[in-house]
Amino acid sequence: MIPRLKASLGWLEIKAVFSRSGGSDVNGFERSFAQLAKQKHAIAFPYGRTALVAIIRALDLNGAEIICPSYTCVVVPHAIVTSGNTPVFIDSAPDDFNMDLELVDKAVTSGTRAIICTSIFGHPVNLDQLDVIRNRYPEIIVIQDCAHSFFCEWEGRPLNKEGICAFFGFNISKIMTSIFGGMVTTDDDVFADKLRQVRDKLLHLAGPIKSFRRLLYLLAVYPAFSGPMYGLVNRLERSGLLNRFVRYYDPGLIDMPQDYLDQMTEVEARVGTVQCQKYHAIVTHRRNIAKIYLAGLSALKDIKMPSLKAGATYSHFVLRSNFAQRLKNHFLANGIQLGGLIDYYIPDLDCYRDCKVHSNGNGRRWPAEVVNLPVHTGCSEKDAHRIVRLFKESKFSN
Repeated sequence: MIPRLKASLGWLEIKAVFSRSGGSDVNGFERSFAQLAKQKHAIAFPYGRTALVAIIRALDLNGAEIICPSYTCVVVPHAIVTSGNTPVFIDSAPDDFNMDLELVDKAVTSGTRAIICTSIFGHPVNLDQLDVIRNRYPEIIVIQDCAHSFFCEWEGRPLNKEGICAFFGFNISKIMTSIFGGMVTTDDDVFADKLRQVRDKLLHLAGPIKSFRRLLYLLAVYPAFSGPMYGLVNRLERSGLLNRFVRYYDPGLIDMPQDYLDQMTEVEARVGTVQCQKYHAIVTHRRNIAKIYLAGLSALKDIKMPSLKAGATYSHFVLRSNFAQRLKNHFLANGIQLGGLIDYYIPDLDCYRDCKVHSNGNGRRWPAEVVNLPVHTGCSEKDAHRIVRLFKESKFSN
């Protein structure tokens, strides 16, 4: 079976976790990632959401309103609340999963202090529109959420450089992974120093038990995502038996992982350093698979394709269909998993019903319509052409 998501892991990562550098592997990962980002500073955290909490604290924000998308990973508003601030939600653009920047004027109040710009699924935020907002509200701090959009660009401009900082997540479903983990990049020396101070006060040293668990998790990923084994894993996942391991949120709770204040482990850092060396090959593959889908599926009825953007890095290839669930069932019967990805609209979750929302009616539709196609390195170009053929043969999309 071809899974919808799969990390680009090989023997180099296994070799790395059992090899010590002689120095701090976390520092080495930070240097490698900063070089990859072409920025002065990269600062490691145990999770992307921990990184966001630390960013907000380093900016001395408390009791402020922070604008963020209403259709995004729920860990973003969780981090805002955990940091002592309030999320204000903005809906998706009409033809884009990203935040509708035309609604920002309605969301800004005297209490607004920051905006988190998410380039969801690896599609870059419109920086031309963002420039207008930055000129109109120079006091509002821009934070780039690049968890899905490692180094994507808007007309040649790298997203990660367009704001005070950018933050990234490295869990097993991301473009590159360090098992878990997060990172912040910035070119601002003063902010970088403040963020490191916040991190050093906020986080605790990770013990050997956490390192051992991370190692076991990594070793389990290899067989779990192999073709024959993944069929069993998928059945267990659909039955709910794996919720403890794969479900990252409770719709009624604003919470964080138990270990979100433990530092990144050396094991994770060594895996991340190897992944930095693979990044360009990973993204080249994803873009090539995306081109096959864009060329083969754009003419089909009842399929809404993502727009082609030269700077997209395709953490996911997500289209929309009124027959999303039937398509998923059809492909599952043919040994291919299509996913739903973000299966909620944040303002509809019980824990965020009282928050301010500036809606145009788009984001609430996405969870029932989105279909995530595999673009990972475990999906070959031959597989991608087969997926196109199956779409064309499906009675739900022609």
